[in-house]
Amino acid sequence: MIRDKGLASKLWRFAIWAVAGLFVLNLAGVIAVVIINSFATRWLGTWLPAGWTTRWYFDAWSEFQLSDVVLVTFEIVFTVTILSGLLGVVTAYALARRDFPGKKIVVLLFLLPLLIPTLTYGIPLATVLYQFGLGGTFWGVVLINLVPSFPFVVLVMIPFIEQIDPRIEAAARVFGAGTTSLFVRILLPLLLPGMLAALLLVLVRALAMFELTFLVAGPTTQTLVVSLYYAVFASGVRAAQSIDAMAVVYMVTTLFWLVIALQFVNPTQIVTRAKQQSAH
Repeated sequence: MIRDKGLASKLWRFAIWAVAGLFVLNLAGVIAVVIINSFATRWLGTWLPAGWTTRWYFDAWSEFQLSDVVLVTFEIVFTVTILSGLLGVVTAYALARRDFPGKKIVVLLFLLPLLIPTLTYGIPLATVLYQFGLGGTFWGVVLINLVPSFPFVVLVMIPFIEQIDPRIEAAARVFGAGTTSLFVRILLPLLLPGMLAALLLVLVRALAMFELTFLVAGPTTQTLVVSLYYAVFASGVRAAQSIDAMAVVYMVTTLFWLVIALQFVNPTQIVTRAKQQSAH
């Protein structure tokens, strides 16, 4: 590969690295301020707080009822993840192994919730859920989060399924394997890395999903990110340190699952597989 070493090329590369560096520094600065303030006793006009304390985490835990919020959050997130996995793997297998008229249109429909702005379909969908009495309920939040999560699993799993030689399945059936035995003994071990990658990314996505959850969540079905929003913008006076402590809890929770997800999947590999699928 021949690289242009001219002055214009060097300036262009320098500008790109400078913008990227400024972005990273700005992001790191914002996160650092939130973390430091969550431990600060008082912080006004100085480089560092006057003192340090962990009381704001205990205050936030009791004031915002974080034990209930975290429990509801994981109930919703894990339910969305499991349902997305069950429905997504079966659908992906059907799309990967069967050719039928209109298949490209069906795949395009699965792409739409991932491509168009969330509120474009979120508001009409929330209206329908409220009309059916599901607004503010656990299953209402789960159903609205399934709309982007289920297609995501389908699109991630199709390339994983297509790379498995169909002759393996045919040979298993010749030796008497039924559908359940074929899936459990043959397909599941081969698909497990892809399934873990897809489900962990869905989990992180559902954990961070604000718009859709906000539209249908009720007082007892708020996830952590929605509760954080209400803590910031709801009426009343609240200590900024308590809100920052709640934000740190949310960041740590999301980062924990994201790090686990990255142990099983390389995002560039998913993009490469998706391009190969589109070209095919």
